Amino acid sequence: MHGWHFQAVDLRQRSAELLGLRASGAIFMGCRFAAGVEARLRSGGALIFPTLPNIPFNAYRGHLYTAAELYKGIGGAEYEAVPDAQIYQWTLQDGHGRELNATLATAMHDHAISDSLDDFLDACAAAGKRVVGVMGGHAAARDSIEYEQAARLGRTLAHQGFMVATGGGPGAMEAANLGAYLSPYRADALDSALRTLGAVPGFRPSVTEWARAAESVLAKFPGGADSLGIPTWFYGHEPPNLFATRIAKYFANSIREAVLLARCNGGIIFLPGAAGTVQEIFQDACENYYAADAAVTPMVLVGRRHWEEELPVRPLLAALANGRAMAERMRVVDTIDEACALLSGWSGQP
Repeated sequence: MHGWHFQAVDLRQRSAELLGLRASGAIFMGCRFAAGVEARLRSGGALIFPTLPNIPFNAYRGHLYTAAELYKGIGGAEYEAVPDAQIYQWTLQDGHGRELNATLATAMHDHAISDSLDDFLDACAAAGKRVVGVMGGHAAARDSIEYEQAARLGRTLAHQGFMVATGGGPGAMEAANLGAYLSPYRADALDSALRTLGAVPGFRPSVTEWARAAESVLAKFPGGADSLGIPTWFYGHEPPNLFATRIAKYFANSIREAVLLARCNGGIIFLPGAAGTVQEIFQDACENYYAADAAVTPMVLVGRRHWEEELPVRPLLAALANGRAMAERMRVVDTIDEACALLSGWSGQP
């Protein structure tokens, strides 16, 4: 078993197979064994990472999250009782960040999430799907025109064959995941969903009611299209949205930001936002600035007034891009239709 890695696997029914192989060089992380097997494997040279105590999550998980997992029990309990909220509360406990078991658990967890995310994106690549990021603020209310536009953007991108990826939170992020999720349905399904969600415009004052409104949409329109959300417990006061079918939730926001931007090989559309979105714009611009010409990914900023007057980032972006390959893959437009047309043309998608 030299070089084999087992991650969060129940091996209690595989004792004979395990003991019939040489264990030296194998790694077991958070696995379960029948009595006596673990000691035999250790003595044979295996490295075994045990289940860490007093941790409210599986540090060695082998798959991405789903909304059903993070919001388990939301139908009959308040949000504060579901796993997502419980894990966030754990991160706020005094001193937890200085405890070795907590440091190990969060680092191993984030590594496992990145590994699972790579598996998912490899499958996307094999299916010919490029990943397009939709970045935007959390503040867009469900009954706003900004939210509706972000939802129609997600729907259009999904119809063009892209895998939609967002920061996984509320607002414009939720809207883009919603639009992608409902892309197999007729257009009036999105209209219906927007009416239902508009009755609970935001996650304040009640995350519970906000999540239950989303659950009612999911129940009415089951089996939607896949999309990706990459949120973080660093911003745990902003709950993850329920419309991303694959959720890569991290503890370390720095890793989450880098992962989110780096995985969007089809480009990124930046909707109007504030400090967080500005940070993402220039982090992406930095990667494009130093990238080889063939590795530059498109950047499309939607909302000329917002990005040229209210938060005038365009002049600095233009100065950075001057004379570099990124200049040909960077635009500021007024509408989501223009943004989708640009990405479709640049990627060769239909």
